[in-house]
Amino acid sequence: MTVTIAPFETSPQPEQQGADDAPRASTVPEPASGADVQAPAEGGAAEAPAPALDGAEWVEYDPAVDPDPTVDPAVDPAVAPDSAVDPDPAVDPDPVVVRDARDFGVYARTGGWAFALKVARSVRPGGQAAEGTAAVKVSAKAFAELAGCSPERVMRYYKAWDMAADDGLVPQFEVLVPGADVELPDADVWLAYYTSRNSASSVRGQAITAAAEAEGIRPTKALEVAENPTALRAAILADPGTAEAARGALLDRMREDPALQTEMARAIARTDDLKKAVASEAKAADRIGYVRQIVENGQIKTPAGQTVEAPAELRAEAERHLSLLDELDDSEEAGEWAGEAYDTVKGLVAKAVEDDPALRVQERRTRFYSSLQKATKVFEELTLDEVLEEEIFEDDMLQRLEALQEAISSCISTLRRATSSS
Repeated sequence: MTVTIAPFETSPQPEQQGADDAPRASTVPEPASGADVQAPAEGGAAEAPAPALDGAEWVEYDPAVDPDPTVDPAVDPAVAPDSAVDPDPAVDPDPVVVRDARDFGVYARTGGWAFALKVARSVRPGGQAAEGTAAVKVSAKAFAELAGCSPERVMRYYKAWDMAADDGLVPQFEVLVPGADVELPDADVWLAYYTSRNSASSVRGQAITAAAEAEGIRPTKALEVAENPTALRAAILADPGTAEAARGALLDRMREDPALQTEMARAIARTDDLKKAVASEAKAADRIGYVRQIVENGQIKTPAGQTVEAPAELRAEAERHLSLLDELDDSEEAGEWAGEAYDTVKGLVAKAVEDDPALRVQERRTRFYSSLQKATKVFEELTLDEVLEEEIFEDDMLQRLEALQEAISSCISTLRRATSSS
């Protein structure tokens, strides 16, 4: 068996000892008779008899394997972590520490309400009579001077309390006196009443606040951006992501703001590069629309303006090109793809017209009528009265009319011969 004996510290010990210098327990063999043995201590004193451990074998103590049995890691500072050490739980904390801890707890639970209460019970804005509980209160300016901040900041806390009082969350100002404590709302509802921006109370600020809430963001962030347009411009110029967000916002606003539409159109028309870019994109959009209407409506428009059913082969090719166009990212240039799709589909339309005899005849007839109507309209617009009155007549005019008359006569004769032969 093994008897573990810890030596008495009867002799002076150094204040700090290393792990190798620390006193360790020793083991002594038990006599065969089983009598208790007292191991002599270093100063000659005897240790209390160790309990008998019948049936156990003698085991030499090894500090590398077993921890020191005389040390409790839960309470020994050399073993326990720093966070588990209580310097002296029996000593009361310093009153200043207690006050700081309690103030911290109040702010952690109530947020800005703790400061709003100080304003609400101590401030009497200008215009209010100094009577009743308001007699000992001071103006927002005086309170701000004492606090070392601006009166505007004080009034923002005052207004937050005022709105909360209207909603019944906090007491009214009239029942509050300096130093009075009341039950405060949770910190979660503070931002619903407090705004850190002076502009929030204006009509413009209220509109920005409403828009921010609709987007699910804090109004203070939107108000901060609105108050610093130079910073907004810098972010748009430097960051593509910010520029994209600004572009989307402008497009959304222009749908409901005709004045902004006009301003943007005027700015684009006055900038050559932008004007060319808009024309190019408009052309690409028209071509994509031409292909899309064939796919969605199943009809084609011939060069002469006729609308007929699209052949299955043509419609399938249009669907293939349209799917490629729809797969393009917003950052990819669609003009080249749109041009290729338009030219391909338009060529198939012309081929479909030529392959159908009846359609080909109708197409040519439609084209002839269209040209005839245009010529008739142009001739009818000639004002001979002005020619005679202003004496602007020249011989060349007569020659051109005579040539036109001959062309018309020849056309009439050709049509008459074709009619008589049919």
